[in-house]
Amino acid sequence: MTKNEGSSIVGVCLLGKGVTERMGTYVPKGREADEMQAGPNWFVVDASNQVLGRLATQVARMLIGKDKPKYTPYLDCGDHVVVINANKIRLTGNKLEQKVYRRHSGYPGGLKEIPAKRLRQDRADFMVREAVLGMLPKNKLRARRARKLRIYLDDKGLARHTGQKPQPLAQ
Repeated sequence: MTKNEGSSIVGVCLLGKGVTERMGTYVPKGREADEMQAGPNWFVVDASNQVLGRLATQVARMLIGKDKPKYTPYLDCGDHVVVINANKIRLTGNKLEQKVYRRHSGYPGGLKEIPAKRLRQDRADFMVREAVLGMLPKNKLRARRARKLRIYLDDKGLARHTGQKPQPLAQ
Protein backbone atom coordinates (compact mmCIF):
# COMPACT_ATOMS: atom_id res chain seq x y z
CA MET A 1 0.00 0.00 0.00
CA THR A 2 1.18 3.48 -0.76
CA LYS A 3 0.33 6.75 0.84
CA ASN A 4 -0.83 9.63 -1.27
CA GLU A 5 -0.20 13.29 -0.45
CA GLY A 6 -3.72 13.80 0.88
CA SER A 7 -3.11 10.98 3.39
CA SER A 8 -5.64 8.74 1.62
CA ILE A 9 -4.61 5.12 1.17
CA VAL A 10 -4.45 3.74 -2.38
CA GLY A 11 -4.45 -0.06 -2.85
CA VAL A 12 -2.02 -1.68 -5.26
CA CYS A 13 -3.26 -4.64 -7.27
CA LEU A 14 -0.80 -7.52 -7.03
CA LEU A 15 -2.54 -9.64 -9.66
CA GLY A 16 -1.89 -8.85 -13.30
CA LYS A 17 -4.49 -7.88 -15.82
CA GLY A 18 -6.79 -10.81 -16.66
CA VAL A 19 -5.45 -13.04 -13.88
CA THR A 20 -8.05 -14.53 -11.60
CA GLU A 21 -7.77 -16.48 -8.40
CA ARG A 22 -9.71 -19.46 -9.75
CA MET A 23 -8.24 -22.35 -11.68
CA GLY A 24 -9.26 -22.88 -15.28
CA THR A 25 -11.25 -25.84 -16.52
CA TYR A 26 -9.29 -28.55 -18.28
CA VAL A 27 -10.22 -28.70 -21.95
CA PRO A 28 -8.52 -31.34 -24.13
CA LYS A 29 -6.96 -30.26 -27.40
CA GLY A 30 -5.42 -31.88 -30.45
CA ARG A 31 -5.26 -35.65 -30.76
CA GLU A 32 -6.85 -36.21 -27.38
CA ALA A 33 -9.88 -34.16 -28.42
CA ASP A 34 -10.18 -36.07 -31.71
CA GLU A 35 -10.27 -39.38 -29.85
CA MET A 36 -13.18 -38.15 -27.74
CA GLN A 37 -15.25 -37.29 -30.78
CA ALA A 38 -15.24 -40.77 -32.33
CA GLY A 39 -18.08 -43.28 -32.12
CA PRO A 40 -21.48 -41.73 -31.46
CA ASN A 41 -24.15 -44.12 -30.18
CA TRP A 42 -27.78 -44.41 -31.24
CA PHE A 43 -30.61 -44.15 -28.70
CA VAL A 44 -34.39 -44.56 -28.94
CA VAL A 45 -36.68 -42.41 -26.81
CA ASP A 46 -40.36 -43.33 -26.53
CA ALA A 47 -42.35 -40.09 -26.21
CA SER A 48 -45.68 -41.69 -25.36
CA ASN A 49 -47.28 -40.04 -22.32
CA GLN A 50 -44.20 -37.89 -21.60
CA VAL A 51 -44.28 -34.15 -20.95
CA LEU A 52 -42.94 -32.21 -23.94
CA GLY A 53 -40.48 -29.96 -22.11
CA ARG A 54 -39.01 -32.70 -19.94
CA LEU A 55 -38.53 -34.94 -22.95
CA ALA A 56 -36.92 -32.08 -24.90
CA THR A 57 -34.34 -31.36 -22.18
CA GLN A 58 -33.40 -35.02 -21.98
CA VAL A 59 -33.00 -35.32 -25.75
CA ALA A 60 -31.06 -32.03 -26.02
CA ARG A 61 -28.54 -33.16 -23.39
CA MET A 62 -27.98 -36.38 -25.35
CA LEU A 63 -27.48 -34.49 -28.62
CA ILE A 64 -24.93 -32.20 -26.96
CA GLY A 65 -23.22 -35.09 -25.16
CA LYS A 66 -23.34 -33.27 -21.84
CA ASP A 67 -23.68 -36.44 -19.76
CA LYS A 68 -20.59 -38.09 -21.23
CA PRO A 69 -17.37 -38.09 -19.22
CA LYS A 70 -15.47 -36.98 -22.33
CA TYR A 71 -17.68 -33.93 -23.00
CA THR A 72 -15.85 -31.08 -24.70
CA PRO A 73 -17.74 -27.80 -25.23
CA TYR A 74 -16.37 -26.98 -28.68
CA LEU A 75 -16.69 -30.50 -30.18
CA ASP A 76 -19.75 -32.36 -31.37
CA CYS A 77 -19.53 -35.40 -29.09
CA GLY A 78 -23.27 -36.10 -28.81
CA ASP A 79 -25.24 -39.17 -29.80
CA HIS A 80 -27.91 -39.84 -32.41
CA VAL A 81 -31.43 -39.82 -30.97
CA VAL A 82 -34.56 -41.37 -32.50
CA VAL A 83 -37.83 -40.20 -30.93
CA ILE A 84 -40.86 -42.42 -31.56
CA ASN A 85 -44.58 -41.95 -30.75
CA ALA A 86 -44.37 -38.15 -30.98
CA ASN A 87 -48.13 -37.94 -31.50
CA LYS A 88 -48.67 -39.25 -27.94
CA ILE A 89 -46.78 -36.37 -26.30
CA ARG A 90 -48.35 -34.69 -23.29
CA LEU A 91 -48.68 -30.97 -22.55
CA THR A 92 -49.28 -29.84 -18.97
CA GLY A 93 -51.62 -27.17 -17.69
CA ASN A 94 -53.55 -25.17 -20.29
CA LYS A 95 -50.77 -25.27 -22.88
CA LEU A 96 -52.84 -27.34 -25.28
CA GLU A 97 -55.36 -24.49 -25.56
CA GLN A 98 -53.09 -21.48 -24.93
CA LYS A 99 -49.75 -22.26 -26.59
CA VAL A 100 -49.36 -20.74 -30.05
CA TYR A 101 -46.66 -21.49 -32.64
CA ARG A 102 -45.83 -18.48 -34.81
CA ARG A 103 -44.03 -18.07 -38.12
CA HIS A 104 -43.66 -15.08 -40.43
CA SER A 105 -43.43 -15.02 -44.19
CA GLY A 106 -41.38 -11.83 -44.24
CA TYR A 107 -44.11 -9.80 -45.92
CA PRO A 108 -46.27 -7.21 -44.16
CA GLY A 109 -49.14 -8.94 -42.38
CA GLY A 110 -47.51 -12.33 -42.96
CA LEU A 111 -47.69 -13.61 -39.38
CA LYS A 112 -49.18 -17.09 -39.14
CA GLU A 113 -50.34 -18.37 -35.77
CA ILE A 114 -51.19 -22.03 -35.25
CA PRO A 115 -52.49 -23.20 -31.85
CA ALA A 116 -50.85 -26.24 -30.30
CA LYS A 117 -54.16 -28.11 -30.28
CA ARG A 118 -54.38 -28.04 -34.08
CA LEU A 119 -50.65 -28.54 -34.65
CA ARG A 120 -50.58 -31.60 -32.42
CA GLN A 121 -53.08 -33.43 -34.65
CA ASP A 122 -51.17 -32.84 -37.89
CA ARG A 123 -47.51 -32.18 -37.03
CA ALA A 124 -46.69 -33.42 -33.53
CA ASP A 125 -43.16 -34.17 -34.73
CA PHE A 126 -42.72 -30.44 -35.47
CA MET A 127 -43.68 -29.61 -31.87
CA VAL A 128 -41.05 -31.98 -30.49
CA ARG A 129 -38.39 -30.74 -32.94
CA GLU A 130 -39.03 -27.08 -32.07
CA ALA A 131 -38.85 -27.84 -28.35
CA VAL A 132 -35.54 -29.71 -28.67
CA LEU A 133 -33.90 -27.22 -31.05
CA GLY A 134 -34.87 -24.37 -28.74
CA MET A 135 -32.82 -26.04 -26.00
CA LEU A 136 -29.66 -26.50 -28.06
CA PRO A 137 -26.96 -23.84 -27.75
CA LYS A 138 -27.05 -21.21 -30.48
CA ASN A 139 -23.59 -21.73 -31.98
CA LYS A 140 -21.84 -23.28 -34.99
CA LEU A 141 -22.43 -26.84 -33.77
CA ARG A 142 -26.21 -26.44 -33.60
CA ALA A 143 -26.97 -27.53 -37.18
CA ARG A 144 -24.74 -30.58 -36.91
CA ARG A 145 -26.39 -31.59 -33.64
CA ALA A 146 -29.86 -31.03 -35.10
CA ARG A 147 -29.11 -33.48 -37.92
CA LYS A 148 -28.62 -36.21 -35.33
CA LEU A 149 -32.27 -35.96 -34.26
CA ARG A 150 -34.92 -38.14 -35.92
CA ILE A 151 -38.57 -37.85 -34.89
CA TYR A 152 -41.41 -40.17 -35.93
CA LEU A 153 -45.13 -39.95 -35.17
CA ASP A 154 -45.42 -43.67 -34.41
CA ASP A 155 -43.09 -46.59 -33.74
CA LYS A 156 -43.00 -47.71 -37.39
CA GLY A 157 -40.24 -45.19 -38.16
CA LEU A 158 -37.87 -47.13 -35.93
CA ALA A 159 -37.62 -49.86 -38.59
CA ARG A 160 -35.53 -47.48 -40.74
CA HIS A 161 -32.76 -47.48 -38.13
CA THR A 162 -32.41 -51.17 -37.28
CA GLY A 163 -28.98 -51.22 -38.97
CA GLN A 164 -27.66 -48.74 -36.42
CA LYS A 165 -28.88 -50.93 -33.51
CA PRO A 166 -30.35 -48.13 -31.39
CA GLN A 167 -30.51 -48.76 -27.67
CA PRO A 168 -33.67 -47.94 -25.72
CA LEU A 169 -33.09 -45.18 -23.23
CA ALA A 170 -33.67 -46.07 -19.59
CA GLN A 171 -36.20 -43.61 -18.18
